[in-house]
Amino acid sequence: MMFDSRYPEREHLGHRFVEEGGGSPEGRCVLLLHGMIGGPGHWDGSIPAVVEAGFRAVVPRIPVFGLPRSRATVAGLTDWMVGFMDALGLHCPVVVGNSLGGHMAALLAIRHTDRVRALGLVGSSGVQELDMGVAVMRRKDRDFIRLRAALTFHDPAHVTDRLVDSIMETINDRSRALRLIHLARSARRETVTDELSGVSVPTLVVWGRQDQVTPPSVAETLSRLLPQTTLHWMDQCGHAPMMEHPERFGELLGDFLAGLADSSD
Repeated sequence: MMFDSRYPEREHLGHRFVEEGGGSPEGRCVLLLHGMIGGPGHWDGSIPAVVEAGFRAVVPRIPVFGLPRSRATVAGLTDWMVGFMDALGLHCPVVVGNSLGGHMAALLAIRHTDRVRALGLVGSSGVQELDMGVAVMRRKDRDFIRLRAALTFHDPAHVTDRLVDSIMETINDRSRALRLIHLARSARRETVTDELSGVSVPTLVVWGRQDQVTPPSVAETLSRLLPQTTLHWMDQCGHAPMMEHPERFGELLGDFLAGLADSSD
């Protein structure tokens, strides 16, 4: 799942990221945050919609395995995100995240209200999620890994051999497997439900009706608690709408960004 992007990856002050639409006006930037076992390539289908809406797309490679273990928590990664924004001079971007990335985006908006222009939450953790059983992964059992990966998608065709190989490579590295366990426990512990009502920025919520990892009830909770929410459901879709239905997701994100641009003009 830790796929590279088809777009060139850059490095600045030790941070790795994809960037497209660099000619966009100042202040028009979208940060796209991937999940726990993910990479910038998960957002490849969304980048054109961001650029076409007149925004700069920035997709950081979140250092799930690169921080000291004491900082490998949702809060620690969110602090890292603030440092990343400072390093790139991103003052008030739109922040869109899937799964763990959505959890980070919500926490960023809660703790740093002046640093987030708007939110996009896509199958986000932080309210309720399925225990994916990381602590008991049968690391050598390819069929077991395939079944766990299939929980992410509605269409099993997305569970390719390449995907299974990538997951197995990650979890069969002992230090990485322990890091995933630590981070998964942090995500279940560091919920944001009680703080959502304080988020005042416009928020796009996109959810798969067949999401088995963060069930549809989570989207309903977000829609109820966040003051400025637009909720869109995607049918025949699991935990990663931007991967299963990239064109439709791109349309929803593009329309949301166009509305933000219109309101600021």
